[in-house]
Amino acid sequence: MSEAKTPARTSMRTPGTEGPLAGVRVVELAGIGPGPFAAMLLADLGADVVRVDRPGGPGLGIDPAHDVTNRNKRSVVVDLKAPDGPARVLDLAERADVLIEGYRPGVAERLGVGPGDCHARNPALVYGRMTGWGQEGPLAQRAGHDIGYIALTGALGMIGAPGEPPPAPANLLGDYAGGSLYLVVGVLAALHHARASGTGQVVDAAIVDGTAHLSSMIHGMLAAGGWQDRRGANLLDGGCPFYGTYETADGRYMAVGALEPQFYAEFMRLLGLPDMAPARDDMARWPELREAVAARFKSRTRDEWTAVFADSDACTAPVLSLREAPHHPHLAARGTFTDHGGTTQPAPAPRFSATPTAVRGGPALPGADAESVTRDWDLPREPGPPPASLPNPAVHNPQ
Repeated sequence: MSEAKTPARTSMRTPGTEGPLAGVRVVELAGIGPGPFAAMLLADLGADVVRVDRPGGPGLGIDPAHDVTNRNKRSVVVDLKAPDGPARVLDLAERADVLIEGYRPGVAERLGVGPGDCHARNPALVYGRMTGWGQEGPLAQRAGHDIGYIALTGALGMIGAPGEPPPAPANLLGDYAGGSLYLVVGVLAALHHARASGTGQVVDAAIVDGTAHLSSMIHGMLAAGGWQDRRGANLLDGGCPFYGTYETADGRYMAVGALEPQFYAEFMRLLGLPDMAPARDDMARWPELREAVAARFKSRTRDEWTAVFADSDACTAPVLSLREAPHHPHLAARGTFTDHGGTTQPAPAPRFSATPTAVRGGPALPGADAESVTRDWDLPREPGPPPASLPNPAVHNPQ
């Protein structure tokens, strides 16, 4: 194997907003869902992320100017089916610390940019693979999406009221929690190992694995007899009347999480039902308690109840919409959301005392950064204009 080049690195950062991953180079082979989100998280943390876009644009047709998951990145366009396509990606991989791809198993290898090809040029590269089913197993070659992955792991079966179909929890649980976050954890762990040993490796991040891992505590409770294997019958799944949601007089909702005795007592006092507080310890009375709590919440609007529970430890909060959330006084005070380029969006998280993060740039537009990436990464100059729009180069495993 040839040794990877280590050219001088030119920072595109604003002083004071580098983030803890400043100096780390990431190549993202464009996909949809959890791969781009994982790369966005690395970019938010300060990594120099170059997204390799396909001719023809993204598979879901989202306007690139509004795709927040491509913020803080740069973009080049490469046709991986063109004669020089794989070589151009390998030139990037040779100079990178991390590469992320989300193709179906075997596609990257067929395109000439699989782990073997990349490690031949850069033995220290961390090669992150994002799929739903994983790189092996009976379903590895099947298409899929978030809802199917969480269904198979038992996670979807825990959600919702008994006697009703489990609701689809957007794509947060599988794609992003079980997928993107586990890919990022794996990539950072492998990067730590590569920095210490000089040896890269492949990170196989499967949404089914990550989602199953998220349910570790529940499986422990199940084994101990503290969790029933059915919906709406447990402490944390809406089965108990002091952990769930209730409709208010205006058709909105309040969320209640008054689990501990002291918080429950405060909740019942402010709700105006102190005499019913003992029903907490008698499961036979839970239906009666739920009915009383529901009736009380229906007597006032959501905002009226929000005022009642403000500044208390009753663990009760209004259920806000996506457009309402950024205006909540606590989230506004913390700057949990930010505005960049006219788009309100979540700010980078978590926060760092010595290496603060920031939204440094809007969504990377396909191919807009070819010149700066070529210069900063010391890439070979490509003759002529970028390739014209062509069909997508590979069958992507939808996430």
